[in-house]
Amino acid sequence: MAMAERSATTVWEGNLPKGKGTLNGASGALANLGVSWASRTERSNGQTSPEELIAAAHSSCFSMALSNELSQAGHDPQQLEVTAKVTLDEKDGAPTVTTSELTVTGTVPGIDQSAFVQAAETAGQNCPISRALAGVDITVSATLQS
Repeated sequence: MAMAERSATTVWEGNLPKGKGTLNGASGALANLGVSWASRTERSNGQTSPEELIAAAHSSCFSMALSNELSQAGHDPQQLEVTAKVTLDEKDGAPTVTTSELTVTGTVPGIDQSAFVQAAETAGQNCPISRALAGVDITVSATLQS
């Protein structure tokens, strides 16, 4: 049995360059989000994109994985601020997600920068979204605040 299953539905109207879609998550947390090719490759104009959704998934997953890594080592974090920057580029003649850059700043009592970086590297390799993004160049930059 799966640990979790989640779903979302997009209704798309029109062709790729001028069309648009509306995305809804089954949970209700993602509701009536507009998507379009222009929001992916030009200006977002208040709409989202698959890459932004991947960035949201990656930053939230990584923050949970890092919190767990730190806690298992006896260092519960006070705060972790994680940003993921996902890049869409052309690869082999097709639009492809090529990178996800994770940047984390953390306040974690009782740990030094080296141990924080190591925990971040491990979390970056092991979070489920990182594992789902196999083939994407994932980098992690970690800074411990004092």
